Amino acid sequence: MNQTEIRGALSLAFVYLMRMLGLFMVMPVLVVLAQDYPDYTPVWVGAAIGAYGLSQAILQIPMGILSDKLGRKPVIIGGLLFFAVGSLIAAYADSMWLLTLGRFLQGTGAIAGAVMALAADISRENQRSKVMAIIGIAIGFSFYLSLILGPLIAASAGLQGVFMVTAVLALVCIPLVKFAVPDAMASAPGGDTLPDKTQLSGMLRSSQLWRLNLSVLLLHMMITLVFVQLPVNFQSLGWELSRHWILYLPILLLAIVGMALMMGIGRRFKSNSMLIAALFFMAAAFWGLASFAHQFYLLMAFVVLFFTGFNYLEANLPAMVANIAPPGKKGSAMGIYASFQFFGAFLGGIVSGLLIAHFGAQLLWYLAAGICILWSGLFFGFSQTERLTRYTLSLNMAGRDLATIKTQLNALPGISEFVIVPDESAVYLKVQGKQFDIMKARKLADPGQN
Repeated sequence: MNQTEIRGALSLAFVYLMRMLGLFMVMPVLVVLAQDYPDYTPVWVGAAIGAYGLSQAILQIPMGILSDKLGRKPVIIGGLLFFAVGSLIAAYADSMWLLTLGRFLQGTGAIAGAVMALAADISRENQRSKVMAIIGIAIGFSFYLSLILGPLIAASAGLQGVFMVTAVLALVCIPLVKFAVPDAMASAPGGDTLPDKTQLSGMLRSSQLWRLNLSVLLLHMMITLVFVQLPVNFQSLGWELSRHWILYLPILLLAIVGMALMMGIGRRFKSNSMLIAALFFMAAAFWGLASFAHQFYLLMAFVVLFFTGFNYLEANLPAMVANIAPPGKKGSAMGIYASFQFFGAFLGGIVSGLLIAHFGAQLLWYLAAGICILWSGLFFGFSQTERLTRYTLSLNMAGRDLATIKTQLNALPGISEFVIVPDESAVYLKVQGKQFDIMKARKLADPGQN
């Protein structure tokens, strides 16, 4: 990568990290600290935890499309401002409904699509995957870091302090986007980055993608269920909120080791068998949380088991969506996937709050276990295409015939699928890595390049 790409990747990764920290840091602490509000109820807690997911789900696709019209940076900066305003409202809220409103406004800063599109704009085609990988690492790291920082900040500054820190982080990112992130010299082809509203209905009708969309909805419903009740379980065992990070740290480290082992085993077996195994780990964990909530070491073991299954699914589901989506339509497929993901967080908050309020936490855990077992049925008979690599190549149509280009692409070994989009001056490829020669493909797409 050149200097511009490195600077862009690191600065956009930092922006994404700060924003996701702000969304997630509140999750491990809100259910405990919200008890100080006069209108506290489990239903309001669930709504407050999940409210950001509703606004994210609604705006994820529109904000990405809007960045094509208004520009990437204006949309990102506007999203960060909305996020900061929501954080400040939540920080000074004196009631649960106002806290929930703040969380909802936090979610209106749905800038994921614009960030990824800007990352594509500032990177060359042959370096784009590296830039995206750096941002992806930041996204994953933000969740783990939030579980440690949330309780630490709350211990010294309370819930208001957590939201104030998130507001400051968002505001710090604005000059970073304005001055540190390089300006895009040209718009990269958007089919594999941004959603296209003309493709959405087709993506929604795909049976393979439907299974994955429903799966990520349920997955984030499950993680929200956990954080509506797990901190209460820790507190009931004598662990004050300020010490919860001591519990989360070994849980996450062991779960990462467990996920790595699952991935190693998964290379020897069909991928759907490991997906089913992950769901049974989560089901067993929920059963254990229902049955052994008052036995500390067993509780910890079952939480590790849950996060092992969760981490495996969280890492593999988006890769499967990207693999299955047709060439040139990954942006639309991932936009729908992200909307389902955030709507799952909203549902998890609402469902958990209602169940705890009316039936208690034990039924919540048993119901979650049952859902995981039923959910595994989605992956029996689930077939994936072979793991393929994607390329987006610049296309030079000057003096050339489209039919001839198609014939030449069909003749190249290793190409599984391709889509030519003359309006974008781009060709989208899905290829088998061992048989494919990228240099020949680039020369074919643009004979005049050096």
